[in-house]
Amino acid sequence: MDLRSLRIDRDLKQRDVAAAVGVPARELGKWERGLADVPPEALAALAAVLGVDPQALKLAQSALRAAPTAGEGYTTSRAGAGEIVPRRAPAPAGALRVLDLFCGAGGLSFGFEQAGGFVTTGGIDLLPDRIATFTTNHAHATGISADIAAFPLDALAEAVGPTDVIVGGPPCQGFSSIRPFRTLTEGDARNTLAEHYILVLARLRPRWFVFENVVGLLTHEGGARLRAVLAGLTGAGYTVTWRVLNAASYGVPQNRERVVIVGSRDGVPFLWPRPTHRHDARSMAGPRAEVLRAGAGDVDLPRAVTLDDAIGDLPPVPSGAEADRYAPDMPPRTAYQARMRVGAAGLTLHRATSHSAKMLNIIRHAGANIHALPPGLVTSGFSSCYSRLDADTPSTTLTVNFVHPASNRCIHPTQDRALTPREGARVQSFPDRFVFRGSAAHVVRQIGNAVPPLVGEALARAILASEAALLPDHGRATLQIQTVSSDSGTPTASSAPASSGRSP
Repeated sequence: MDLRSLRIDRDLKQRDVAAAVGVPARELGKWERGLADVPPEALAALAAVLGVDPQALKLAQSALRAAPTAGEGYTTSRAGAGEIVPRRAPAPAGALRVLDLFCGAGGLSFGFEQAGGFVTTGGIDLLPDRIATFTTNHAHATGISADIAAFPLDALAEAVGPTDVIVGGPPCQGFSSIRPFRTLTEGDARNTLAEHYILVLARLRPRWFVFENVVGLLTHEGGARLRAVLAGLTGAGYTVTWRVLNAASYGVPQNRERVVIVGSRDGVPFLWPRPTHRHDARSMAGPRAEVLRAGAGDVDLPRAVTLDDAIGDLPPVPSGAEADRYAPDMPPRTAYQARMRVGAAGLTLHRATSHSAKMLNIIRHAGANIHALPPGLVTSGFSSCYSRLDADTPSTTLTVNFVHPASNRCIHPTQDRALTPREGARVQSFPDRFVFRGSAAHVVRQIGNAVPPLVGEALARAILASEAALLPDHGRATLQIQTVSSDSGTPTASSAPASSGRSP
């Protein structure tokens, strides 16, 4: 195990380990991310503090150094420098073309493609490992590994071509400082990431956009951030509407809420997707009318997909072990499990974190929250740390540390270990055929940060329905969309109205 994994496994704070070794916490942070070599004397001291063999720690750090964890923010020495990965196949005619900004693994745009009638033709992200995963799963897309703040708009437009829909969720720092749209100019060092989203929108002029972000956007600074974002998007020439969506209401086995803003260039009223599953959890947004939830008339909706519904067919694996094939005696038991297996050549990423003896002892005593542990077993942590997930409800919100119980609630309902990356991908509604690229740490972060594809699919279908609602019956085209039957989990053809016309 590398430095960070060992520290978290032993329930140690970064600042405490740094103090014990006599180095700045910032320097230890670089070593934990693989961005710098650990000096021999510091390595020996760290091994003593963590109780491991120095040579084993050296080997683990060497492996991390070869594939470092770049970090999630826009301050990293490992960022892309404008590399362009060309699309492997031309976009099919007649499909609406999607550009994914801050694309990460591409879960949102992948969901659009699953809806039918859409094709992803471009994506941009700061980190090269994200673009590697994105382009692997989007054959028709050009991938750009670059800071969107430094990549010229003309070059972006040329690389991706005509665009009908822009999707993405910029990191929320600086939202409240968004200036009026008329004052925004490319190359201005004051631009926030949200302003760069708006500049791309204004330059490419797609028919639609989807802007996704955390629920905290609603209340931060008294709602100033949300008002600034809405004003900026409206200023770019779009009719804008927003709601709070819970992924569990759309078939995702996870209680994950997000703010979604949708805009139409042509003033088309957006018909928000009705929930497909009943999920009665209390919203973090409070009793707002903008929270989308099943209504009193939706009594026949199926209950939300539970964690066991999602991962119960995966073979058991103990701490530190891996399974590379489905168990013959464990076929899919639910429609969700069947859907996740469609198109998969086999089982990948189903390997469990190798927990220390101390962590395994904590895990064996774990319950619904940290307070379920015997007194004195751990010395610190949030309420959700060292906690076991409930098999009979949707998972709690997945984080980028879902393989480390010291960071969040991520312990398997019945097995003594954290979730595996494959189980995390199932919780996020990524099918087993979806291929993740990069180191183990990269993959876990890609999964934890993603927008669940099934949420993207619901929004995509709503865009098609919104455009079709304006057309007379005799003028509607019909798209044959591949969906999955809620009864069998097998692909079935269904028809949905398609939009007419293309963007200029």
